[in-house]
Amino acid sequence: MGRNLSSGRLVIATHNPGKLREIAELLAPLGVESVSAAALGLPEPEETGKSFIENAAIKGQAAAQGSGLPALADDSGLVIPALDGRPGIHSARWAGPSKDFGQAMARVQCELSGLDDRHAYFVCALCLAWPDGHKETFEGRIDGKLVWPPRGTTGFGYDPMFQPEGHDLTFGEMEPARKHAMSHRARAFAELLTALGTAVA
Repeated sequence: MGRNLSSGRLVIATHNPGKLREIAELLAPLGVESVSAAALGLPEPEETGKSFIENAAIKGQAAAQGSGLPALADDSGLVIPALDGRPGIHSARWAGPSKDFGQAMARVQCELSGLDDRHAYFVCALCLAWPDGHKETFEGRIDGKLVWPPRGTTGFGYDPMFQPEGHDLTFGEMEPARKHAMSHRARAFAELLTALGTAVA
C-alpha cells in the first residue's frame, strides 16, 4: 500500500500542457485536487538522470520540495532499438527549444532511413514524491511500430507516428479515451492506482 495522500492536493510536476491534461484525466479515480508546477511558478529542474525513473524522481522531488505538497512527476519517451534506444530520455530534447515535435518526428524518420526495423516502444516512469524525501516509482511500457508520414492530430509528442501493436490507428488518430486505456502512461498509472487506491484520504 502506498503512503496516504493526506493533503488531498497533488502537484503535477510538468510544464507540458498535453502531458498535464492526460495526467489530470488519469488521476481522476483518486479524487485528488491537482495543480501544475507551472501554475505554481516552480522552475523546471535540470534532468541529469540516466534513466526515465531517475529523471522522474528529479522532477518529482524538486516539485515536492518547492511546493511543500506531494508531487507526481512523469518522465516518458520513445525508445527505438534500431537507433540504439534513441531518442529515449532525450525524446523532448529532439523537439528543440520550440518543442516542435514535427521536427522531432522528421529527425526520427531521417535517422531510420535505410533501416527495415521500425519497432519502437514508449516508456512512462512516474515518481510520487513527498516534501520529506519519501518517493515511490512506477513504470509502464507499450510496444508498436513507427509509421511515415505521421497520421492524426490528437495526442502530442510522437503520437502521430506511433502505431501500437495489434491496432491499425496511430496514437495520433485515436480518441483520447481509447489511447488512455492502453498507453504506457495508462499502464504506469494502473500500477500507481493499485498502490494508492486505498491510501487516499
